[in-house]
Amino acid sequence: MYNQQVNLPILKNNGIRLYIKREDQIHPFVSGNKFRKLKYNLAMAKTKGYDCLLTFGGAFSNHIAATAYAGYEQGFKTIGLIRGEELCGKDDNPTMNFAKSHGMELAFVDRVQYRDKDSESFLKELEEKFGKFYVIPEGGTNGHAVRGCEEILQDQDADFHYICVAVGTGGTISGLINSLQDDQQVLGFPALRGDFLKSEIRKFATNNRWKLIDKYHFGGYAKINRQLVEFINAFKCDTGIPLDPVYTGKMIYGIMDLVENGYFKGPCKILAIHTGGLQGIEGMNQVLKRKKLPLLT
Repeated sequence: MYNQQVNLPILKNNGIRLYIKREDQIHPFVSGNKFRKLKYNLAMAKTKGYDCLLTFGGAFSNHIAATAYAGYEQGFKTIGLIRGEELCGKDDNPTMNFAKSHGMELAFVDRVQYRDKDSESFLKELEEKFGKFYVIPEGGTNGHAVRGCEEILQDQDADFHYICVAVGTGGTISGLINSLQDDQQVLGFPALRGDFLKSEIRKFATNNRWKLIDKYHFGGYAKINRQLVEFINAFKCDTGIPLDPVYTGKMIYGIMDLVENGYFKGPCKILAIHTGGLQGIEGMNQVLKRKKLPLLT
């Protein structure tokens, strides 16, 4: 994917060259890191003779939407286990409607049961109900996903000092870490609270040239406020680049705040990975409307 330079006065004044790798443009419906994570998982499912994929996610999950379309495109039946029984029967959720329109069967589980989704007993219950399936973890992260994310960085990216990426389940950042040049560092911007991510990343990462900057989650996963909405809208107006409110919006906000506070010493060249997720804007605007906050444009 191509790298788009961000031309803003604050960057120039600090000797910073910021580029965004437009992974959101990789596919119209399976965009960004979801395309990378699903690539080798779907290839493995085919190799093993599966015709059904089962995965997990929340009501506005980018992963649910991407898996539904990728399965539809490649001839798989798909099943999505959705967190929250109260969502059953809802017909105003754009992500779930998209998934259903591309053949995904949705099943809803309560939040307590959902926490046991990776247990052998729960998976056995699901197999008894749905038959044989290939499991793709929540968020898509496993060894096959990391392998796909190792392909994000290309030869043209070798001269960047920092690679920045939003972090959800740890798969994308792990792939980036594994494909770094010796003089590069990855900065991860977690979209949710908690220290568990470091141990998840260490399961896959092959070096220690990475750091998590955990003060830009805005209160937790999918949390958003007026300040973040206004930043995302202004950034799109100034650069033409849309950001999603769960991941890339928070990452870019964090990068710009770090620039303003002198974290990066110029001259410096930064590559930020746009991991997609724009499908979630419609659903987030429903939330913002209920909260009487400005909408994402």
